[in-house]
Amino acid sequence: MHAELRERDILTLATHALTLGCLMAYDETAAARVRKVLSGRRSLVERKMMGGICFMLGGNTCCGVCGSALLVRVGKDAYPKMLALDHVRPLEFGGRRPTGFVLVDADGYRTEAALKGWVQRGIDFAATLPAKGPVRGKERSGTDRK
Repeated sequence: MHAELRERDILTLATHALTLGCLMAYDETAAARVRKVLSGRRSLVERKMMGGICFMLGGNTCCGVCGSALLVRVGKDAYPKMLALDHVRPLEFGGRRPTGFVLVDADGYRTEAALKGWVQRGIDFAATLPAKGPVRGKERSGTDRK
């Protein structure tokens, strides 16, 4: 087995982490805050998973909410730098820590400015990836919010 995971494998692990690793319900208030930051974005899809929610742009995960933590896709290169920040921890799934995804505890995105900064990091990284085909989930736009 390779020491490094391929990008597709990382996305699969992150999706499964949201699906299986978040056994507690996700924080709907946090999800609503993320929706507000992402409102008006084209090709935004959110996918509810058992206990978590994932936000995708162009078919690529940019962020999500797992319990009260914010999942942010920062990419392999930024990963070590992000882990050095307060309130940030690695995503763990099945004993692995896929690089490129971090969890930000609630204190790390308590203010609107902090939340916007984290979501923007996820958007910026997702924008570097090629768009994927249609993704099943609930499509959102600036006018289609809960």
